[in-house]
Amino acid sequence: MKTRILLVDDEEDFVQVLSERLKIRDYNVDTSFSGEDALAKVKNHDFDVVILDVAMPGMNGITALREIKAVKPLTEVIMLTGKATVDTAIEGMKLGAYDYVLKPCDTEKLSADINKAHQRKTEHEDRIREAKVRDILVSRGV
Repeated sequence: MKTRILLVDDEEDFVQVLSERLKIRDYNVDTSFSGEDALAKVKNHDFDVVILDVAMPGMNGITALREIKAVKPLTEVIMLTGKATVDTAIEGMKLGAYDYVLKPCDTEKLSADINKAHQRKTEHEDRIREAKVRDILVSRGV
């Protein structure tokens, strides 16, 4: 199954180009141009990785990250910015961001980060499933 990605950035040309580059690498990519729209999509769909711009009008990336992690804590989020600050990076990581990538980003490096983030999500989901199976077996006395 293809890795499901939500690419969120208010720069539509950037989103279009990066989306095509990721699709060529066989990812299933959906796009969003605002934090509010991204949050609505995350609530209604299961994404493995969200690539999220930090600086957007309206709901910024840090606020969107906080909200995404509240509704889908296992979804991995890679923060993306053209204007990196140490404080913003630290805050994003504290809120559960997987990584912090500077624009313009190298597509190969971003692809590697996506794969690692997806693997981490899959491992968390597997551990949760295993724990549920153990609980069922214990409750049945097996």
